[in-house]
Amino acid sequence: MIRVEQLTKDYADNPVLRGIDLEVRAGEFVVILGQSGAGKSTLLRCMNRLAKADSGQLEVAGVNAMRGRDQRELRRRVAMIFQHHNVVPRLSVLKNVLTGRLGYTGTLTSLLQLFRREDVELARDCLRRVELEHKAGARTDSLSGGQMQRVGIARALAQRPKVILADEPVASLDPKTAHLVMHYLRDATRSLGITVVCNLHQVDLAREFGDRIVGLASGRMVFDGRPDELDDAALQRIYHSPTTSEPHAPLATARTALSSGTGA
Repeated sequence: MIRVEQLTKDYADNPVLRGIDLEVRAGEFVVILGQSGAGKSTLLRCMNRLAKADSGQLEVAGVNAMRGRDQRELRRRVAMIFQHHNVVPRLSVLKNVLTGRLGYTGTLTSLLQLFRREDVELARDCLRRVELEHKAGARTDSLSGGQMQRVGIARALAQRPKVILADEPVASLDPKTAHLVMHYLRDATRSLGITVVCNLHQVDLAREFGDRIVGLASGRMVFDGRPDELDDAALQRIYHSPTTSEPHAPLATARTALSSGTGA
């Protein structure tokens, strides 16, 4: 479903991604862990071409994400959930979810906010999946932060994507609400067979909700394994001291260290 080979991305003279290799299977829920600045958000932004990678190969949901002419089809197949909800406060909850259908409607229809009956039914089904159908007619700015993020999940589902990219979707929420939102995200996408790549800071949530965990440090992949393999040695590699000047070991060395129980 997602294939990344030797992906690189620099901002000015700052290398952000340094040769990332990653494959994500269809229906898999992959959590990416790493410090701020490790390259997590940049990797997701390259996957839906909000940022253009400098080199390497990148295929997402059957689309070459390195090629600009395929951008419209890529955006149809790949939905995004953002940290700060990105809802339109003055619109109703239902209309916010319906914005997930804009890629399939004409310009005039979009401007007039005219949606087909089947799109409205789809949006209501998506709200049911996050248990917010009873709020369909409410203004979105009347909701709590957790409810707004559930609207964001429903909007992504309404797009009928092959892949959902979630960039720190619970970073602004309290622990209890964050746990609830992650439940809605995992359960809804799993029932629909949607592939998810989700950036998180919370190790406990990564262990609970991820089918697989990938660790980034300074733009390199330093861990790739099951949640039960994320031990202290792996966490040391991911959350390394920012003052260290030594280069990170390649992924194969990280796996060797994890299996032997030794740290870097």
